[in-house]
Amino acid sequence: MSDTPPPDRDDLPEDPFGPGEFGSAEETEGHPAAGGSSPEAGAASGFGPAGFGTGGSGGAGPFGFSAFGGMFSDLARMLGSQGPLSWDVARQLALWSASEGRPEANVDPVERIRYEELCRIAELHVSDIGGLPVSDGGRGVTVEAVTRAAWAARFLEEQRDLLDRLARALGGPEGEGGAAPGEADPAGELFTQLTRMMGPMMLGLQVGSMAGQLARRCLATYDLPLPGRPGDRLVFVPANVAAFAAEWSLPVDVVRMRLCVLELARHAVLRRPGVRDRLIELLGRFAGSYRVDPSALESRLGDIDPSDPGSFERVLGDPQVLLGAVQTAGQTALAGEISAVVSALEGWVEHVAAAVAPRLLGSDRMALEAFKRRRIEASSGDRLAERLLGLTLDQAVVDRGERFVRGVVERAGDAGLARLWESGATLPTPAEIDAPGLWLARLETTDEGRP
Repeated sequence: MSDTPPPDRDDLPEDPFGPGEFGSAEETEGHPAAGGSSPEAGAASGFGPAGFGTGGSGGAGPFGFSAFGGMFSDLARMLGSQGPLSWDVARQLALWSASEGRPEANVDPVERIRYEELCRIAELHVSDIGGLPVSDGGRGVTVEAVTRAAWAARFLEEQRDLLDRLARALGGPEGEGGAAPGEADPAGELFTQLTRMMGPMMLGLQVGSMAGQLARRCLATYDLPLPGRPGDRLVFVPANVAAFAAEWSLPVDVVRMRLCVLELARHAVLRRPGVRDRLIELLGRFAGSYRVDPSALESRLGDIDPSDPGSFERVLGDPQVLLGAVQTAGQTALAGEISAVVSALEGWVEHVAAAVAPRLLGSDRMALEAFKRRRIEASSGDRLAERLLGLTLDQAVVDRGERFVRGVVERAGDAGLARLWESGATLPTPAEIDAPGLWLARLETTDEGRP
């Protein structure tokens, strides 16, 4: 036996799937997002103790197409046990990409305490200026400070329903591309089984890549304004915040405070049931409206060069060519509706931040410019999320929202602006976001029609 003592608990890298994320090891067993698998999955896969094919298809000898077809059928059933998206693959790639394959040190508890202090201060001002409660009963938000890998794990869990809907749309109809009865082509059947088997894995790679890339750059919960699970909780990534502050030579507390103001303002809006439900509905409809061209996967697999890692990333970076995803006319319209809601949200958030900042930070023009430049210089993860989810958050979207908010305030004051978040029905349409007077006129007409 070795005399080397075990490492101290504090020296161990943070486990993003510990009790703070998905619960105990017993609770996470079998949970796809946590990397578990159920005993039933192995039984259903058709894999016996001797390896492939307890239920292989036989008939053409051990090396014929039928034998390989049976093997691929078994493998496809095993990989498909998690549904149209391989969550094990997505999770593993997300954690590896987020941490860049290196262990991450635990976040110092002092970081969390500092964010809690700043959030308590900022929450009072955001509620006062914005007129919206940030938490239930004034209890305040719960603050967490996590590693990049933990943020990636949380992203996959929080957005699981949306990503599942996307995966089902990209899964295509069962049996698509198969030969007609009586005209079976063994080689064609083999390729069809192969593509069906690889689809969930490829989508898992793409979703995992997106989550990992976002985690390396994101600062907090709402870098992408996606509604998460209900609850008054904000999550910050101190390593990314510190790197951002250093890049712009800004005091880290200035960046922390401005970030707290922005996150609290977004949370105040996205926690409102009408707004939350409407945005979830639009994003879900967009994700579920993809149509698939089965030939796209076959044509693009040849573009991957094992000797060129960049070729792998290029193929993964475009869902339209990798998965054969074809955007429909309906998605174009939905993207416009999503953009209108996100523009209004970000315009309102900037309006609130502009009023709160002088109270807390004095002149923060450098911080304002730094955050603006950060939006302009979007990462590949941001662009991948934009393509997959129909959610664009660039400076043009923010500018559009700020013009809308200014137009409303000029015409109807803060009282008129307060009506923006009354319900999902009061959110602006794509036409109204560019014509605030049109939005106000619609609300007036609605009011006149009420008994």
